[in-house]
Amino acid sequence: MKKKLLGAMLTGAVLLTQYAGAAHAQARVYFVEPKDGATVTSPVHVRFGVDGMSVAPAGTMTDGTGHHHLLIDSKPLPKGTVIPANDTSLHFGKGQTEADVKLPPGDHTLTMQFGDGAHRSYGPEMSQTIKVHVQ
Repeated sequence: MKKKLLGAMLTGAVLLTQYAGAAHAQARVYFVEPKDGATVTSPVHVRFGVDGMSVAPAGTMTDGTGHHHLLIDSKPLPKGTVIPANDTSLHFGKGQTEADVKLPPGDHTLTMQFGDGAHRSYGPEMSQTIKVHVQ
């Protein structure tokens, strides 16, 4: 009886681990707005979405959580890279999921990069890049 119970518990633990890993592997971030190719005015209202992970404030080091960063006219960062904080790399460390961003007129590339509680990139697989035209 004890062997069967132990076997069932181990099987359950393995399945739970596999499920959690699969859910993380299917995680994604996306722009709710603006849409790729949109013509917009400044300030640009940006809304972030995430599936398969949870948004948490910076400093939260819980697996499966992170927060958004907006890279302006930049590409996704490799996994583990600390995301810089400057005028073209905006941090939303309070767990914000939307913002109004001032951009000069012209064509711009916006990359949403999800990062962990220490601002380390989850890599290109947890990013999305769109193009917008600011009037």
